[in-house]
This record gives sequence, structure tokens and C-alpha cells, in this order.
Amino acid sequence: MAVYAIGDLQGCYDEFCQLLEKLHFDASQDTLWLLGDLVNRGPKSLETLRHVKSLGNSAITVLGNHDLHLLACAEGVKKTQDSSMQEVLKAKDRDDLLDWLRRQPLLHHDNKLGYTMVHAGLPPQWDLAVAQSCAEELQAVLRSDNYRQFLHHMYGDQPALWSDELQSWERLRFISNAFTRLRYCDNRGYMDMQEKGIPGKQPNHLLPWFDVPTRLSRHLKILFGHWSTLALSKINSDNIFPLDTGCVWGLRLSAMQLDTNERKNFWVECPGAATPGSF
Repeated sequence: MAVYAIGDLQGCYDEFCQLLEKLHFDASQDTLWLLGDLVNRGPKSLETLRHVKSLGNSAITVLGNHDLHLLACAEGVKKTQDSSMQEVLKAKDRDDLLDWLRRQPLLHHDNKLGYTMVHAGLPPQWDLAVAQSCAEELQAVLRSDNYRQFLHHMYGDQPALWSDELQSWERLRFISNAFTRLRYCDNRGYMDMQEKGIPGKQPNHLLPWFDVPTRLSRHLKILFGHWSTLALSKINSDNIFPLDTGCVWGLRLSAMQLDTNERKNFWVECPGAATPGSF
């Protein structure tokens, strides 16, 4: 039985199918770990959602910021001009798809394999236990009948610093931002949600979240997506694995096999569905 982690799909359904074929993926035996952002920007968000949902327990996916944005658009909190997102919202099975989507986790950890999966990152103040507790806290809200209230309070960059004393919507917004939007923070752990570029070009006071020296999760092997410009840089770490390699921008859709001691990477080339730019 093989286990593969795959980076952000973002509606690139055809490339997803090509990669599964290259992996000789067998849903009766193998397992996929999907790093979130199943939808948006690519041409086939609806087909992507349907396919991942159909895989049942053979696919484990964490929620990304684009997935949460789809849920917010469905509730009228935001609007989308993305045609593939609109297809999801107009689909006959939209309610089933969205109900399935909001029940997906924010973090997945496997003790046996020794990997932790999130969409974006972990703030430096969180060790695994705190991260798991925070994930469970927000997951419980998203899976409850009150999830719409959270979606109305989800957007915003504040608070930027974690505290156990955070409460209510501010606490949940921080948790959501950390798991689904984090790229940079400073040495004190203040998150910066606006800086998105390649490491080395950010303001001097900012660090990639995984380079903060005091990060409590530094012993974990962490798989994450969200940050496609990392595909253009070199990561000097043996336990940080960025797998968003910019498929939707015309680069690659990548997979990493997790059940082998020898790290194996696979990819397919992507023609690009979105306009290249500051991705």
C-alpha cells in the first residue's frame, strides 16, 4: 500500500488525473494526502471536488484558504468571478459537495509515517499538541450548524499574534489564518498575511514561518502547500516539504511518496490555467 502527498490542485483536474495515472494509484490499496486548495483558478473545480469526494477514505485532504473561500461564497459572505467556482455553486450536488468539504480537517498527523500535513503552516508558538487542539476547535465549529457565523467573521488579518487568551471570533480567525494563509512572520511570531513573494525578497524583519529559530514544531516533518513561489527557491531543511509547485500557474503538479525510507518525488508538467504573475 502506497501513500502519496499531492500539492494544491486548484481545479487542475486533468493534471490530477495524469499524476494519478503516473503513480499507478489504486484507490483500493493506496492513500492520497491532499494539501488543500482543491478549487479556484483552475478550470475544473467541480470535477476535482467530485473526484476527491468519490475516493472516500482513500483520500485525506486538509482545508485550504480557497476551500474556505468557496464555502463563504456559497453562503453569500463573498462573491466570486471564477467560472469554475461558479460551476460548483450552480451544481445540482453542490450541497453534498460543500457539506463534505466543510467537514474536512485542518491538520492531519500520522505517528506511524511520521508526517504532519497542513495547508499553509504553523505559527512558532504551536507545538503539535497545541496545533492539534486548535485544529479540533475550528473543525468543531465548521462541522456544526453554526458554521455560517464563523464564515461571516473569518476574513481579516488580525489578530496577528497567538495567545491562549484569545477568544471567540478573533481566536478562530487566528487559527484559520495560521492553518490556511500563513507564509511569513517575525521572530516574535507576529504573522504577516500580506507578504507573499519568494524568500529572500521579503522585508528584513520577516522570516518564512519554518525558519523562525524558536519554532516549537521544528522537530516535526511537515508537509504543506499554499506557497507556490517556494518552487523557485531552495529549502535548507530535512523536515519541511513544500508541495505546491504552481500547477495552476503553468509549472508542475507534484507528489511525494510517504511510505518509503527513500524519498520519492513525482510530477507532471502543467500548461497553466491562471494568468502568470505574482503567484
